[in-house]
Amino acid sequence: MSPHLSARRQFLRFLAASPLLAFAQESGINDALSVMDFEPLAHQALSPSHWGYLSSGVDDDLTVRRNREAMEHFQIRAHRLVGAVKPDLRFTLFGKVWDSPIYFSAVSAQRAFHPDGELATARAAKAKKVVQMLSTVSSTGVEDVGKALGEPPWYQLYIPTTWEETEKLIRRVEAAGCQVLVWTIDTLGGRNAETAERLARSDTHKCTSCHAALPELNQGILRNRAKPMFAGLSGAINPAGADWSYVDHLKKMTKMKLLLKGIDTAEDAALARDHGVDGLIVSNHGGRAVETGRGTIDILPEVIDAVGRQIPVLVDGGFRRGTDVFKALSLGARAVGIGRPYVWGLASFGQEGVERVIDILRQELTMTMRNCGLPSMDRFTRDSVLRNGTKL
Repeated sequence: MSPHLSARRQFLRFLAASPLLAFAQESGINDALSVMDFEPLAHQALSPSHWGYLSSGVDDDLTVRRNREAMEHFQIRAHRLVGAVKPDLRFTLFGKVWDSPIYFSAVSAQRAFHPDGELATARAAKAKKVVQMLSTVSSTGVEDVGKALGEPPWYQLYIPTTWEETEKLIRRVEAAGCQVLVWTIDTLGGRNAETAERLARSDTHKCTSCHAALPELNQGILRNRAKPMFAGLSGAINPAGADWSYVDHLKKMTKMKLLLKGIDTAEDAALARDHGVDGLIVSNHGGRAVETGRGTIDILPEVIDAVGRQIPVLVDGGFRRGTDVFKALSLGARAVGIGRPYVWGLASFGQEGVERVIDILRQELTMTMRNCGLPSMDRFTRDSVLRNGTKL
């Protein structure tokens, strides 16, 4: 029996003996009241190593917690009697009309969480008209994901260690029709995934191709080679010596829109703008890069202030409520990425779970906009938020 089917049966046995049975079987997933309702279900569905990979960060997991705690640093100023009956969440970014400002950020190896993996996520994204960002370390190739999505996804790049292999990978992504390339730059120096490693050691399943907790370089390369996007490549990625000249090289190599994911300071934001990037993503890899102890929503204002309206700034990390998304949009973010929440839905109920997660977040955001008097996306300003009780 595959680890996925075994985990699923264990999960169902757990449900049969727990109060979650009524929620998961009798009432159905549409009765989930928040995206957090899916977290314990995902935990029960997954093996220890897969849960550890999904849930943990680096070092003491402090930055994972900070991403959530930082949401409390901002408060909402609600304006009344505006008549925002049905707020319009649509806006345009990179030539595409978005139905809402929430997108699926890249999460690697999604078949570790559900047998359908990225294809289930793509089908959910198509059904709900959500932008999907595909990981370089995906379980499914970009071509098949594009077919399930109905359009090419955004492509998240872990850059290979040679320019020859980088160009080969980029040409494949271009051939698949991708228009947006998102280079992740926050793990180039490696990371200390201590919690994930501890849980992996406790796991009796044999699944080293699904998760990347082990620190040895050669093992990481071998795991990468097994992934479909590394066909014909060595599997070596993330050159520690990468610098800003790499941005210039990538800009010359492709006509795709180039975003940098992992920007955490105003200084780097300004440098990125000066090197001609098309957008920035404020991100700390969900607390999985460096133990900075800073939540991304705390970082967001300084990055936006550094580039103004010259290039769009997106953000991910710790977003669990529509009110969280509202705060980021008020601070100036153009869009907000979610990772763990939709994977909780995927692990629990497959495509249907992913769809329910995005439905909940959109409903919460719409309600917050209606209650705060914002009828459309172009009405967001910092006048709608406070930072620790003080106007920005």
